[in-house]
Amino acid sequence: MVTAVEVNLTSFLHRQKPVLNAIAIFYTLASYVGGIALLLLPNGWLNALGVVVLTHSLIYSAYLSHEFMHSSIFVGRRWNAFWGDVMLWLNGGCYGRFDDLAKRHIGHHVNRVDFAGFDLPKALQQMPSWVRNSILTLEWLYFPVISLWLQWRSLTAPFWRADRREERSRIVAILLIRGALFTLLGFVSLKALLLYFVAYIGMITVLRWMDAFQHTYEVIPIDQPLPDRDRAHEQENTFSTVLSLKHPWLNVLLLNFGYHNAHHELMKCPWYALPELDRTLFSGHEVHYIPLTQLLWNYHRFRITRIFSGQGVAVDQQRNPTPETFYGAVGVSFLVINS
Repeated sequence: MVTAVEVNLTSFLHRQKPVLNAIAIFYTLASYVGGIALLLLPNGWLNALGVVVLTHSLIYSAYLSHEFMHSSIFVGRRWNAFWGDVMLWLNGGCYGRFDDLAKRHIGHHVNRVDFAGFDLPKALQQMPSWVRNSILTLEWLYFPVISLWLQWRSLTAPFWRADRREERSRIVAILLIRGALFTLLGFVSLKALLLYFVAYIGMITVLRWMDAFQHTYEVIPIDQPLPDRDRAHEQENTFSTVLSLKHPWLNVLLLNFGYHNAHHELMKCPWYALPELDRTLFSGHEVHYIPLTQLLWNYHRFRITRIFSGQGVAVDQQRNPTPETFYGAVGVSFLVINS
């Protein structure tokens, strides 16, 4: 790795390309509307295309939310917050306040840990066996029920946590508005409503897959003392999940979110500059690059193991990859406030 002293990292912060940002935002909004329009048509092939288009717009809205949290799109915080809220409304992350989500995510960068609102394995073990087995069966079938459960906990937290009581009226208003909109969609076309849900599940699945193998940080309960971790520890426990180093354009499909080591080296680097930053900092042969085949295979084979065994170990003490023990994480960290 090239050290930050040898590279003027701040130069990447000034490579503003507002046209690319405008294209990404316009594409997200247009694909969202266009995808829903395709779901309303009677043609099955166009419905299938609508699911793909809508899924991709939701994915982009999530990764743009992430960009806005880092204030890497606009210079001023106000416009980043405004557009961040717009994107959160599209992808369903709007139940958490943008500033709260951003604060929690930036804390992940600054403190170099992952935060947990509760003990997931313990909570599952305490459930009636039929509930636990149902959840595990759905996860085995690739249905992200745990992610939906975590979102539900976050959504309802203002009603059972005293420190979030002031959010109750806001949550009720959001539920009424979004509920009315989805009811209207279902009234116009029940098929379109069901296909929208399919697209939403597709978004969660892709986000979980990307998020699963990007860190092997300690998982720290919220409001607990934090360990002191340096930048070397950060890079050693961060991994890049690029779709292809040979064909960088493929990574734009996920707004370059896979360049995670570069992102953690300079968290305000704009999405379009991450490939160049990655090439500047790294040779492309580092152990932190996880091959696409391993990403797919490990996501498949450890889909139940990771629920109870945690992220696992990605490299041994000699910094050799250990794919047999890299289980991955569960959930999407930057769209839900763990409660």
